[in-house]
Amino acid sequence: MFYAFDVGLGFLATVRPDGGPRVHPVCPIFVHDRLFVMVIPGPKLNDLQRDSRYALHSETFPPPSADDGFYVSGEVVKVEEPELRDEIAGQFFVERPGMDKWPGFDDQVFFELLVDRALLTLTSERDGFPRGATVWRAAA
Repeated sequence: MFYAFDVGLGFLATVRPDGGPRVHPVCPIFVHDRLFVMVIPGPKLNDLQRDSRYALHSETFPPPSADDGFYVSGEVVKVEEPELRDEIAGQFFVERPGMDKWPGFDDQVFFELLVDRALLTLTSERDGFPRGATVWRAAA
């Protein structure tokens, strides 16, 4: 569902300093079956550097599947390895042919989203998943 529009799109929830939620659109990127986001300097980055908890949500549009949704949550880990950063950036641009690095691109911080739980909600059976809610939790 993150790729319903041919490129990754989701809404990343972080925790503000006062404990409240903050939600921003992001472009999730899958590399080697791992989930990543690139975050520009600003409130969202500050939130993740202070509190590594996140939730990432995606929803389908338009009807008849407009109520389908997918959600993952867990903690982020900053990506430090230059080779992995290059792979993530490379995948981002593969998904967006003709797009080039923009000013400030190299200022972004790359995070891996470790998944502790997931929720899939479907209006009808699809891809082997039943209609309704399917919940997954990582082993303790």
